[in-house]
Amino acid sequence: MARVLLFGRLADLAGWRDRAVEAGSLNGLRGVLAGVDPALGEALAGPGVQVAVDKTIVRGEAPLAAGSEVAFLPPMSGG
Repeated sequence: MARVLLFGRLADLAGWRDRAVEAGSLNGLRGVLAGVDPALGEALAGPGVQVAVDKTIVRGEAPLAAGSEVAFLPPMSGG
């Protein structure tokens, strides 16, 4: 099981911030989340959303180990 963390508007959209999800890869995790909540799946695939696996930003696919922490970070704005 991976621990999934959502921040900002992503958490607001999903209605939760922290959840355990069974998945062996980052793409698999995205698929599980999109299957449960299509709007969240679309938001996670949106431009500017970053993903950190075990506190390291990753791009593209990544394997997930039991107990991995996956954080989805919405686009930042500000000045």
